[in-house]
Amino acid sequence: MSIARFSPFELLLLKSRSQVDTATLLLLAWVLVHRQQVSEGQRRRRLAQVTAQFRHGHELGPVMSIAHSQDLQAIQLAAEVVRKECSNERSLSILYQAITVATDDGELSLNNHYILGFLADLLNVTPATFSTLFHELTGKPLQSAEDPSRDAYWQVHDPEYHARKARDAHAAEQKAKEAEERQRANKEQQQQKQQNKQRQQEEAHREKAKQQQAKQEQNKREQDKQQERRKRQEQTQQQERQRWQQEQKRQEEARRQQRERPSSPPDRHTRALAVLGLTPGANRADIRRAYRRMAQLHHPDRFYSGSEHQIALASTRFQRIKSAYDYLMQNT
Repeated sequence: MSIARFSPFELLLLKSRSQVDTATLLLLAWVLVHRQQVSEGQRRRRLAQVTAQFRHGHELGPVMSIAHSQDLQAIQLAAEVVRKECSNERSLSILYQAITVATDDGELSLNNHYILGFLADLLNVTPATFSTLFHELTGKPLQSAEDPSRDAYWQVHDPEYHARKARDAHAAEQKAKEAEERQRANKEQQQQKQQNKQRQQEEAHREKAKQQQAKQEQNKREQDKQQERRKRQEQTQQQERQRWQQEQKRQEEARRQQRERPSSPPDRHTRALAVLGLTPGANRADIRRAYRRMAQLHHPDRFYSGSEHQIALASTRFQRIKSAYDYLMQNT
């Protein structure tokens, strides 16, 4: 049978060990290509990290190429495969992964705002659950998307507008530099006319005295800095001890309240399940498996080469995952 009649993505599906994994891979790549200010190498590394447990059995390069080409037929086919084959638990997991790769740098592009909404509808995730999951993962509420049909949007996002502003700023900076250079040249000429032998000698004496004074002041500043560092270290240690004591008290109080409270509010239980990509009715074994999977994907150590902001976001997500796991294991 000739394979010319099949598209590149259809060929990938035919060769895939898991069609639903391949389809999910394309949808996540679709999200990644709409990330702003991210290199192609970073996109591929991130996609490889998120999909490390997938069983598709092929390279990521062809999938990224299809995503870059904006092949809507391939994306539609991937969406149909995912909608047909995914369980409720897998649907939440896919949406969880999509939100994660769309917001690693703390920002959500306009395209990805609409793409995430499309994926939520595709996976039959209600808007309320989608908003809750987004807030739990990013620490921010899901805002309404900007409207490209409004003039205000293009005034902000029009590249020519920013280019004009950049040119104007550069011209103003050049003009200021030229004025500063002229002023500096005039001042140097005046100083040269006023200099004489006596002034040079007096200046030499003053310079020597100034250097000695500067050296003394530098020594004093170094001593002050050392004292200030020691003081800050002592204060930091004291604050750490106080925070540790407060945290111990808080945890003890939480455990006491947990023992006294007969049951937890169902909304918190639902949020904790959503963080781990689970649905109501999950048992303890399901919770352990989901926690191990999420921990492997989002442990802060995996982002050691990223920016401080990315590391902080990863730490926050991991703490939410750990908190949700601890809560569910205590209340399931």
